[in-house]
Amino acid sequence: MRGRQSVRDMVLSMLAVGFVVGVGYLFLPHDAGKDPVHPVQYRVEAASAKRAAPYQLLSPEGLPDQWRATSVSYQPAAISNGKGNAWHLGFVTPSGQYAAVEQSDVPRDALLADKVAGGTPDGSEQVAGRTWDRVQGEKARALAVHDGTGATVLTGTASYEELAVLAQALK
Repeated sequence: MRGRQSVRDMVLSMLAVGFVVGVGYLFLPHDAGKDPVHPVQYRVEAASAKRAAPYQLLSPEGLPDQWRATSVSYQPAAISNGKGNAWHLGFVTPSGQYAAVEQSDVPRDALLADKVAGGTPDGSEQVAGRTWDRVQGEKARALAVHDGTGATVLTGTASYEELAVLAQALK
């Protein structure tokens, strides 16, 4: 009689544990199949930064929906740790790579050195009526141009072709 009671108690305990696990499974979020990219809105930040920046701040207009903004910031020179008045806008490209608009009023070469580790010249190309210098780094590449009082660097793991699409959309 004692043996049957132990088996019955064990089965009841397993059913109770299974019930608790099942209820927990139903109420816990399941994000495994969802896209890990969390898009951000950047138009309001860009408008505010355009008023504050001492250079012509650029942000894209008319990029296809597959370009998803993931980060945006503007740091005035007073709080940017020697990086000047710094504008940053990051994207995930249609191919799943990273591309960013980096602007500052520091010299172009200083901005390039900060954003593209081990960067070396890789030619140039014409985009939207401007000559952009190509720079190939250890892990990233860039298109760079000097704009009067500011420097613009488009950088990331994206191809030069995708960086050119971003350059074309800058306004």
